[in-house]
Amino acid sequence: MPHSQTAATRAGGARWRLPAATALVCSALLGALVVATVSAHGAPFGADRALHGWAVRHRPSWAVGAAVAVTVTGSGVPAYLLAAFGGALARPGARWLGALAGALALVSVQVPRIALACRLARPRPPAADWAWTASGHALPSGHTTTSAAVAALLTAGAYHAVRGRARRPVLMVPVLWAVAVGASRVYLGMHWPTDVLAGWLLTASWAGLSGMFLVLLRCRKTAAAPSVEGEGP
Repeated sequence: MPHSQTAATRAGGARWRLPAATALVCSALLGALVVATVSAHGAPFGADRALHGWAVRHRPSWAVGAAVAVTVTGSGVPAYLLAAFGGALARPGARWLGALAGALALVSVQVPRIALACRLARPRPPAADWAWTASGHALPSGHTTTSAAVAALLTAGAYHAVRGRARRPVLMVPVLWAVAVGASRVYLGMHWPTDVLAGWLLTASWAGLSGMFLVLLRCRKTAAAPSVEGEGP
């Protein structure tokens, strides 16, 4: 094996360890949270009740309006448009293909989320405490999971598209937005804080597994390219 090919393989092997570790740690934490939720029969924990109570008691109309404006961007058509935009940024040579990949990636995280939510069937906080509309089961939070996945796609796209000093602040924007969406679900009274935490952990696990897969796929292509070139006359 040529030295350059060996070096590329080693570098790829080092790059997949971080996403693999992220997936492993976040999956373990999510598993522990699920076990604790099942053991409590879906009832909120002490921290859930405390933070939920604080949010309900501190909701001036202007803050509710701001939270609603944020929360509606975290699901549905806006989320899929942003996911497609992130995918397009990551594939400058094939924008439409990248956009389609971004939308499909967002679909892929919805499958385990819906399955887990239906399996646990955790009740939401009392409807009387809601400041906006909601439906479905509580854990993991759908808006939180979706917005976090979109933020991961936007961050990946921006990393490829933005260069220089502007890259770091640009990369922070999707992260802050996803955090704001998750926080808005608690502030509007529609989710317990651990529902939001579960959404973040699920998305982090998904992002880690996806990143590991992409790194290994790229390493395989890199290793195969010299072999193909060497088969010529």
